[in-house]
Amino acid sequence: MGRKTNKMKTVILAGGLGTRLSEETDLRPKPMVEIGGKPILWHIMKIYSHYGYNDFIICCGYKSYFIKDYFYHYYMHSSDITVDLVSNDVTYHNSTSEPWKITLVDTGLDTMTGGRIKRVQKYIGDEPFMLTYGDGVGNINIPELIDFHKQNKKTVTLTAVLPDGKFGALQLNNLDDITEFREKPAGDGSWINGGFFVCEPKVFDYITKGDSTIFEREPLERLAADKQLKAYKHTGFWKPMDTLKQKMELNSLWNSGNPPWKVWQ
Repeated sequence: MGRKTNKMKTVILAGGLGTRLSEETDLRPKPMVEIGGKPILWHIMKIYSHYGYNDFIICCGYKSYFIKDYFYHYYMHSSDITVDLVSNDVTYHNSTSEPWKITLVDTGLDTMTGGRIKRVQKYIGDEPFMLTYGDGVGNINIPELIDFHKQNKKTVTLTAVLPDGKFGALQLNNLDDITEFREKPAGDGSWINGGFFVCEPKVFDYITKGDSTIFEREPLERLAADKQLKAYKHTGFWKPMDTLKQKMELNSLWNSGNPPWKVWQ
């Protein structure tokens, strides 16, 4: 399959321990926990790929070999194959593999989110990029998000959603500028950080403490203080997979035959 791709790269944070989902993550990294027989990471990539964004940088950490092995063998598992055991030749037939280019980077076992982003800077280059978490899905309109980012000319745009608390709360003014960023306050009906960021390369200037930098703390807090953080309000479906209950809910939605984040055909 040929690859028609939009230029902007997508960075996916996939290195955390996933301790709240320990029933699954003792065995595999959280982004590899499955919904409908496919890792949630695959579902996230399918969302971007639907809109023509097929160039991915995966920030690996905990059990990184699991993610690398999955994609290393992905083409084979997506194809019919003939194996000649005399010549050791393999012939591939009828591949249904996606047109993805995937850079898998070991960003360290204990590195924080900001540190992981900083570690892949050399693979991104001096250009805008997208960024999201490897454990949340939604029916985000990616082209609309990018247009919103370009129109507002801020360093970072994040997708703001309205779920049940537990995540980074945003103080918005009437222009949807984020004037304050607070990570994980008590649930109070606030708009929260749903990932699905668009970032200018200037964001790297805000990641100043190496591997220990938590992206959702000082970098986003300083961006908000500098009026360089904008909220793209998403009122459609969005759900993380933080707990076994949420994993079961996502699988139930998938099994219903009409999962709301499945924007692809």
